[in-house]
Amino acid sequence: MGNNYNYECPHPVAISPAKPFIESIKSGIEETLFPDDPFRQFKNQPASRKLILGLQYFVPVLEWAPRYTFEFFKADVIAGITIASLAVPQGISYASLANLPPITGLYSSFVPPLVYAMLGSSKDLAVGTVAVASLLIASMLGKEVNPNENPKLYLQLALTATFFAGVFQAALGFLRLGFIVDFLSHATIVGFMGGAATVVCLQQLKGILGLVRFTHETDLVSVMRSVFSQTHQWRWESGVLGCCFLFFLILTRYVSKRKPGFFWISAMAPLTSVVVASVLVYLTRAEQDGIQIIGQLKKGLNPPSVSELAFGSPHLMAAVKTGIITGVIALAEGVAVGRSFSMFKNYHIDGNKEMIAFGMMNIAGSCTSCYLTTGPFSRTAVNFNAGCKTAVSNIVMATAVMTTLLFLTPLFHYTPLVVLSSIIIAAMLGLIDYEAAIGLWKVDKCDFIVCISAYIGVVFGSVEIGLVIAVAISLLRMLMSVARPRTFLLGNIPNSMIYRSIDQYPIADNVPGVLILQIDAPVYFANANYLRERISRWIYEEEEKLKSTGGSSLQYMILDLSAVGSIDTSGISMLEEVKKNIDRRDLRVQLNSFRSFHI
Repeated sequence: MGNNYNYECPHPVAISPAKPFIESIKSGIEETLFPDDPFRQFKNQPASRKLILGLQYFVPVLEWAPRYTFEFFKADVIAGITIASLAVPQGISYASLANLPPITGLYSSFVPPLVYAMLGSSKDLAVGTVAVASLLIASMLGKEVNPNENPKLYLQLALTATFFAGVFQAALGFLRLGFIVDFLSHATIVGFMGGAATVVCLQQLKGILGLVRFTHETDLVSVMRSVFSQTHQWRWESGVLGCCFLFFLILTRYVSKRKPGFFWISAMAPLTSVVVASVLVYLTRAEQDGIQIIGQLKKGLNPPSVSELAFGSPHLMAAVKTGIITGVIALAEGVAVGRSFSMFKNYHIDGNKEMIAFGMMNIAGSCTSCYLTTGPFSRTAVNFNAGCKTAVSNIVMATAVMTTLLFLTPLFHYTPLVVLSSIIIAAMLGLIDYEAAIGLWKVDKCDFIVCISAYIGVVFGSVEIGLVIAVAISLLRMLMSVARPRTFLLGNIPNSMIYRSIDQYPIADNVPGVLILQIDAPVYFANANYLRERISRWIYEEEEKLKSTGGSSLQYMILDLSAVGSIDTSGISMLEEVKKNIDRRDLRVQLNSFRSFHI
């Protein structure tokens, strides 16, 4: 296209033939849905071997169980008992946060871990309830049904939401659509988790101050109004008890961080707090002085709840919406946590397998009186530090919880609610990752804006508003990068044949009479019009600059397309129009797809 330079390519390369349309479509689908090529292990295998590999693929326990050793078992038992000590108080606490019966939290630490141990691909992930999902359930379902006025219907909707969350998660895994979760960027998750943790901490002021009535809203203004409008209801006994246990929990976490070998101190602290607080309340009869306690917990294993799923309820759509949103959040957290810890042991986890495992365990959980579970960071970190070797640690934890359900639930009768609030606050403080936010500010201001927008939306609006704002800004940013790709003015690095952006390399020199531009993105219909106008503006600005400095007039333009991976018909039409515009200015143009110019 108008290349009049006296340069002959020393190594001419023939243009490859066009790929057939059907083959291109097939290749695109394979790269989108099967980037890891999961079927490669089935190639050139007999039918019997393919059957075994297929079972091992969908049920990973069949792959690693034959290699399981007694040494692994000893390590997994220690890790399982350790995380069970954390799972019991956290399960009760998070169920209360979701406005569900405390026993539901224990149920949710029994069945789902067993299912995940069979289907999950992570060796370190410890399954259980999480605070953010619990808050979402309370916030979204609480708008439909008051959990205090109609607790049975509320529980049914929570179980139904868990069922749809599982169906959605499993569907993403089976259809290999896990890339949808990638739209929740790191900045979005940091801001959302931080905001949700702040809201959860604010909600726990009810328990710390011993308030009986409290707002169901989650925004900062409503919570503060509810707190300070009931100053006459504050109980100093509850406040002192809560602050003491909160200090104890924060101190043990600090010690464990400074001395990683003492991780068990932080892991045992919640259960220790529950035991000490329960004994203290029992001996002093503090419940008679207004200290609220859990009360009677039902003994026995999970009752079946298939008949409790509210498919015919007028609130079904609210349950579906809650299930999808909480399912995505739980999925993003669980997969991210699993991948993070797998890097430490240098093994790979399959994101789509994890989605199937999460989905199946939540479907099974919804049918056995459990609510939404995933892989929380705190419990997984304890499992990892305790030296777990395989997912058997989840089975050991579930066995310990089963023992609690069968024999030990009466011991939690005198557990004060204020200690559960302290446990939740201590856990949530670790989710407010201000260091990550500072890092975003230093590296990418746009990511920081996404992060802080999510945080503000959650804290001052609601959990759903914050999530919508964060995702909307992330998608807007992505669309802007697509529709407004960057173009650079390139200059020559002195004493070399290298050309770089003049903005990034001030030492780069303009070539007299030559405008060298680089397009840094694929060219297609979404950005073709913008690129046409931007190239015209670059030419106009360069001509004006040369006139003002009295330099030689602009004679050539080189368009560097080395960063352009693809171009559609709209892009081709745009280049043709640019060529006509350049011809009218009596300029010559050269298109280059490599980063060396001979001028």
